[in-house]
Order: sequence, then C-alpha cells, then structure tokens
Amino acid sequence: MPKYSVIIAAAGKSERFGGAEKKTFAKIDNRPVFLRSLELFVTRPDVCQTILAVAPEDVTTIKNSHGPTLGFMRVQLVEGGARRCDTVMAALKAVSDDAEFVAVHDAARPCVAYDKIDAVFAEVVKSGAAILACPIVGTLKRVSQAGVIDATVSRESLYEAQTPQVFRKQILLDAYTKLPDSQKDAVTDDAQAAELAGISVSIVHCDASNLKITSAGDLTLAAAILKSRPIKPAPRMGAFEEAQW
Repeated sequence: MPKYSVIIAAAGKSERFGGAEKKTFAKIDNRPVFLRSLELFVTRPDVCQTILAVAPEDVTTIKNSHGPTLGFMRVQLVEGGARRCDTVMAALKAVSDDAEFVAVHDAARPCVAYDKIDAVFAEVVKSGAAILACPIVGTLKRVSQAGVIDATVSRESLYEAQTPQVFRKQILLDAYTKLPDSQKDAVTDDAQAAELAGISVSIVHCDASNLKITSAGDLTLAAAILKSRPIKPAPRMGAFEEAQW
C-alpha cells in the first residue's frame, strides 16, 4: 500500500473572512474547521503522517487549546510562513522518510468527500502529480478597475483548482527547490509550483461541494454539505475518543 504524508495548510491570514478569529478556528457544529479537515485523513490506513502547518502567532493558541487532541491524533505541528510556498516548504522539511507521496490540503476545505480523496490518491500513483479540480460552469467576465465589463471569457477547458493536491514526494521537493524567488509571491498552489518546474499535473474531477471557506457565510453552507453526507464509520480510538472533541 502506498504511504502518504498529509500537510494541512492553516497559516493563512484569513483577511477576507472577517470577525475576531481566523476561518480555520471558526466552528462548524462546535468543532473547528481545521480539526474537521484533519479528520478526513488521520484514520486512513494509507496515511502515515499528518502535519498541521500554522502561522507562528497561532502556535501557542493551538497548543493550549488543542494540544492533547493533536497529540492523540499524532498530528505534527509546524510553523508556516507568510506565503503559501513558505508554509508548504516548512512542512516538507518535516515529512517522514516513510512517505512516498505528499498531499497538501487546505485547512479551510473541510467538505471534500472521502471518495474524492480515494480517487486523487489513486491517480497520483499512476501520474506522479494530481489534484482535485472543478469545471467552471458560470459565465466569466473580465472587469475593469472602474467596475465595467471588458470582455466575456470562454470557460472552455477552465477548472478551479482544489485540494488535496498530491505528488510523489521527490517531485514536490524538486518543484519547490527549483522555484525562483521571483515567482514565490505569485504561486498560490502547489500545482503551480510543479508546472513551473515542467511537471505535468493530472486532474481528478470534483465538484463545488469541496468549497474553500472564505467568508463567514460559507460556514453555514459547509455545515449543510457535511450534514448531507453519509457518516463514514471510523475505527475506535480508545478511551480518549469521547474526550478529544
């Protein structure tokens, strides 16, 4: 069975979310978004390591509020950086030698379906680099700074990149090692770093239910999506199971 190390990227500033707390700490049915995202991976038999990458200013809060839970879940905590590439590169330094593949998942995407994770994990074994992606279905407009439509843009062959984004470990390491400093501010996902290194990245079709929480209103939508899903039985984790949530 291939072994995967999963990086949960949770170091963003949540500038568009609003409110007193970051979106990854906001709660869906009394459980923080980042914990819901971690739950998608920690009990998978093919995941040998789970890493949570958070902003330096959040490390103490995470340890104080969720340290026992993360310890019991065997989640490794690392400090991320100001940019996504900095966060992922910091997490890559902690990846286990046992992992053949590395998956990077947004902490703010707690609704990805289990079968989609299965599908992208299976695809990366064949292709070496694969991401979940959703076809664009709306009409796209290019708009000027004055708020006037400049043009209607064809949506043909356009997809929204999602996560998890999964790579053979050495491919992702090489992509970030080769990433020029001049490109680091522009890179917004790991597939882009791989593309710049000349790596072909496959897509696995997903849908809009794998939403990325951006505004406070998305929490309500995420809660509805999660309630609509069948509950996947999880293995018992012992006497501490009841206390961890």
